[in-house]
Amino acid sequence: MAEQQFRLPDVGEGLTEAEILRWYVKPGDQILLNQMICEIETAKAAVELPSPYAGTVTSLLVDAGETVEVGTPIISIESGIAGDVVTGSAEAKETENSESRTAVLVGYGVKEVADAPRRLRRAVTPDREGVSVIVERHDGPVMAKPPVRKLARDLGVDLRRIRTTGGPVSRGDVLAASGSIPGIEAPEATSYDATREERLPIKGVIREMAKAMTASAFTAPHVTVWLKVDVTKTVKFVRRLREEPRFDGVRVSPLLIVAAVLINATHEFPRVNATWDEAHQEIIVRGYVNLGIAAATPRGLLVPVIHEADSMSLPELGSALMDLVDTAREGRTLPERMKNGTISITNIGVLGVDGGTPILPPGQAAILAVGQIIDTAWVHKGKIKIRPVCELSLSFDHRMVDGEMGSRFIARIGQLLNDPSELLAKE
Repeated sequence: MAEQQFRLPDVGEGLTEAEILRWYVKPGDQILLNQMICEIETAKAAVELPSPYAGTVTSLLVDAGETVEVGTPIISIESGIAGDVVTGSAEAKETENSESRTAVLVGYGVKEVADAPRRLRRAVTPDREGVSVIVERHDGPVMAKPPVRKLARDLGVDLRRIRTTGGPVSRGDVLAASGSIPGIEAPEATSYDATREERLPIKGVIREMAKAMTASAFTAPHVTVWLKVDVTKTVKFVRRLREEPRFDGVRVSPLLIVAAVLINATHEFPRVNATWDEAHQEIIVRGYVNLGIAAATPRGLLVPVIHEADSMSLPELGSALMDLVDTAREGRTLPERMKNGTISITNIGVLGVDGGTPILPPGQAAILAVGQIIDTAWVHKGKIKIRPVCELSLSFDHRMVDGEMGSRFIARIGQLLNDPSELLAKE
């Protein structure tokens, strides 16, 4: 029986690395073909990996919490049985090793390297610039690069007394601990207490969200318009639908009506459902609606997508919306469910917020923010009455959507929310 190494597979969408969140197995365990052995997190989502071999686990080559490149060996299995395994959206296929080539998986070809893939170990690694080593401290291991360790030695700082939450000790950490930051006097000993600080690694979904939002904010010229809407009839419409048998098992909410109204309005204003093609200097107007719904999850902000949402009936859209939100909140959204969105909604009202200026998801021309529904003094038929009112805010890319079009679009959404009876006529 031969010992096999399972390499981190390509899980699709051009992602080059992943973090090992947790292991389900340990050395000495007997495992079956396709048994789930660990959970990993990429920049898009968390997924479980099945084993391509059956046999005995001999060693775990990567610790939980480490981030490694695609193609890096993560587990050794003494095995007599092998098979094909599908992980995420791509099939994992190992290639042969050679002296100067390291096998990587689908989507990356073969990577030229001088050594075997580098990864962080608790063993000693070469002490050269750019290579991180692990420094043991009283509350666990922490990474520090050789120049940082040298600086700590020069300043008489004990790295074991610098607290982090798993990220590498930085030059700034050492300077702060020593009171040697240029231009800043050393603080009193009692004013610096690292035990009351928390360091959050920028990785996974958080890193991907930050990159995407920064790129969008500084690429697309954002414009935002606001509109307050009397949603009395929408609230009544929601109550009515909840009583209909065709909505049994469907979570009917104002968000469902907003989604249906937005889709309806894109048919009248197709340019808001477009994307900018810089390479060909064209505006691509989509003849379909892939509706993105921004969702707050334990791993950060995600924008999963309901594909071909414009082809769905209202009950079908409600079921898809319910499944999308529940799956995102549980952290089970697959990478393929988060791509190719054409227009989005962010429901900030559930957080108790009236309105905001949302940033466009990359590649989209518009995003609608929906505020909370509040009982408000409102002039209705010449009299002041208490009515449920909601504030809408629409951000759009001014390269594709001018001010007039954006204003007319949000006004049409407001008109339909003020009286959603047109939705029934089109059912």
